[in-house]
Amino acid sequence: MALVICDMSVSLDGYVTGPNDSRDNPFGDGAHTLHDWLSDAATDADRALLRDYIDGTGAIVMGRRSFDKNEGDAGWGDGGPLGDTPCFVLTHNPPERQHPPAYTFVTDGVEAAIAQAKEVAGDRAVGLHGATVMQQALPLGLVDEFRLHVVSVLVGGGTPLFARLAEAISLQRTDVVATPSATHLRFSV
Repeated sequence: MALVICDMSVSLDGYVTGPNDSRDNPFGDGAHTLHDWLSDAATDADRALLRDYIDGTGAIVMGRRSFDKNEGDAGWGDGGPLGDTPCFVLTHNPPERQHPPAYTFVTDGVEAAIAQAKEVAGDRAVGLHGATVMQQALPLGLVDEFRLHVVSVLVGGGTPLFARLAEAISLQRTDVVATPSATHLRFSV
């Protein structure tokens, strides 16, 4: 059965975007370096971690805000964040216009979206994109693993990866890889 993995770049102070994130400013103010480890600054170790995630992911669950900020022209183009990998978008209001077949809009909650994604993913992982999706899934026991790419920047505000939790959740660190661009941490829940 598919593991559900939250794989996110995060600032040292815990933010996945800076303040004022939008379609024109998708990472928010002061957070443009959060994904440098994916680009020209990438080392062989960074690229290997990214390749492992891409090759191992069979479906994605994302929030509507992530979708709206990145879909289409000047974003992901005709596919999702991983091309044609199926994306299940949590939303209260599905869009009226047609979107590429990679997208399925789910209106009945995170549990339903993850169940549909697992069915499609088979033995590959389901990736969670967006802090809000992870914040909904974690308290329900639906997250199996975290892969956090901690970047040496203090953003000071924006979208926190972890909101308040009703109770403590124990994690077991399973891997650490440090590169000049990020410290890559892996935890099982």
